[in-house]
Amino acid sequence: MTQEPFDIGCLVQRGVPRRRLDAGERVFLESAPGDCMYVVYSGAVEVISFGDVLEQVGPGGMLGDLALIDGGPRSAAALAMEPTEVAVIDRVTFEALVREEPGFVFALLRIMAERIRRIAGADAQT
Repeated sequence: MTQEPFDIGCLVQRGVPRRRLDAGERVFLESAPGDCMYVVYSGAVEVISFGDVLEQVGPGGMLGDLALIDGGPRSAAALAMEPTEVAVIDRVTFEALVREEPGFVFALLRIMAERIRRIAGADAQT
């Protein structure tokens, strides 16, 4: 089965708002409510928990999705590593993207699978 690539242009077509961040500026804090997720347009974001860098997210990458999906608080913090621009996807837009954009869903599933494999690999080494 061929996977459809995620066309970040669909976010522009839907008028998804953008947020500009300075280097070191927080995207969100650990334990905060998760009412939106983010897609990085440019720059880079570090996802951090208890001082450990869990992931570096660059252009086309997604973050903040877990709290939006399950309604729980943020499981980590996120900080811009450099000047960064992100799309801010609220719950209503997220649900529309899931229904109408298969490429978005496949991209999100790939990212989540990569995270699970990375965690499983780290647990196997400890």
